[in-house]
Amino acid sequence: MLQIVLEKPGHFTTRQTEIPAIGTGQALVRIERIGVCGTDMHAFTGHHPFIKYPVVLGHELAATVVDVAINDRGIQNGDSVSIEPFRSCTKCHACQTGKPNCCENLHIIGIHVDGGMCPYLAVPIEYLHRSETLTLDQLALIEPLSIGAHAVRRSRLKPGEQVLVVGAGPIGIATTQFALLAGGQVTVAEINKTRLERVVQMLGVTPLVEKSDKRFDLVLDATGNAKVMEQSFLHVHHGGRLVFVGVIKAPITFDDALLHAREITLFASRNSHNQFSRIIELIEKKQFDPSLWITHRLALDHVPEQFEATTHNADLIKLVIQVPDELARR
Repeated sequence: MLQIVLEKPGHFTTRQTEIPAIGTGQALVRIERIGVCGTDMHAFTGHHPFIKYPVVLGHELAATVVDVAINDRGIQNGDSVSIEPFRSCTKCHACQTGKPNCCENLHIIGIHVDGGMCPYLAVPIEYLHRSETLTLDQLALIEPLSIGAHAVRRSRLKPGEQVLVVGAGPIGIATTQFALLAGGQVTVAEINKTRLERVVQMLGVTPLVEKSDKRFDLVLDATGNAKVMEQSFLHVHHGGRLVFVGVIKAPITFDDALLHAREITLFASRNSHNQFSRIIELIEKKQFDPSLWITHRLALDHVPEQFEATTHNADLIKLVIQVPDELARR
């Protein structure tokens, strides 16, 4: 089968490999959709702090189960599933204290180990989340939604609080969605006017006026941009909270006097924990439809030639890669 390999920053190659054999407790799945996010773009440009090259990208995955034994999860051949990409060790301090998303030995498929830019994967059954009604596009977006959901949970948002989400890329939109569901009064800041107009139209939020000095009870920064992350401190009210949702391979500095004068509480938010089933249920109940985010598509075999140009498109909000049927023939 074909795999798309990011050999080093800025350079994809292809290779042929065998369809993986499944072991005890695993299922063989046919990859159908691969969502592309800021993590993949930062990996491509060499700005992601945790990527190990060479690597097969792809951690936002929707698939069809093609070979699975009887199991206590009720997963069967033919099921449409979202794949949870986080693999914790269960033994370190973080895992033992109920924070597996912060695992000291964490492996994420598509980041630390090979991911889903290929037609087939062998996946432990426990990481498969099925739905009888969600589309493959929707299932591919559960993972980025889980990042936003976890960030909002970390923030301790209370209904009625004034919230600023900085950045209207996919993670920013996911964060905005869950801030709204938690009862926040949400404003969004985004320099890309197309993105800002899209999120205002989709979610009915308020756009931040350019160069505004307004302050908020809670600021969630989803940019992964060091300069913007530093400026986000300025938007936090006295006694307020700031959550860094995006990650960047760079130091972040801040004004200590401002931090202390406003007694700002700063949170980092890493990955997610126990969110997939909840999010699938919310979409099944038609609370929102993340497939509306998708603006661009690529076929898997076109990734090496078209990934860079597509991800630099000014109108891009969400890119989804599809695996053509001819690549999945066994």
